Amino acid sequence: MGKAPPVLDTGLLRRMRLARDTMDREWAGPIDVAAVAARAGYSRYHFVRLFSEVYGETPGAYLARRRIERAQDLLRTTDLTVTEICMLVGFTSLGTFCTRFKQEAGMTPTAFRRWARTGGAPAVPGCFVLLWAGGFRKK
Repeated sequence: MGKAPPVLDTGLLRRMRLARDTMDREWAGPIDVAAVAARAGYSRYHFVRLFSEVYGETPGAYLARRRIERAQDLLRTTDLTVTEICMLVGFTSLGTFCTRFKQEAGMTPTAFRRWARTGGAPAVPGCFVLLWAGGFRKK
């Protein structure tokens, strides 16, 4: 006789999905893991452990991966500088952004742009992207 499949805790999965949806919605701004954990109903450390068990990566790694995916899209489709894209996707350090980008994509952002643009559509002007993203707001 085989083992019975593990019982899924739907409450846990629902709370983890709520936390992941929060990170997906607020990816461009600074995200406090403790606040996301509290929103899911867990302490920070318990949340990180549970999130890792459910999704196979830490919340920080998930968020960085999602930001790099968005940066790849912007590199493919816009003429924004790498620094502008770095800031738009929520990184505060260009060095950290370039390091994480290379880890995820296997090449630098500039090399990725060159590779992605071979024979593609013309880039969207950065001013349109910044306007759409709210980059021209008065403080």
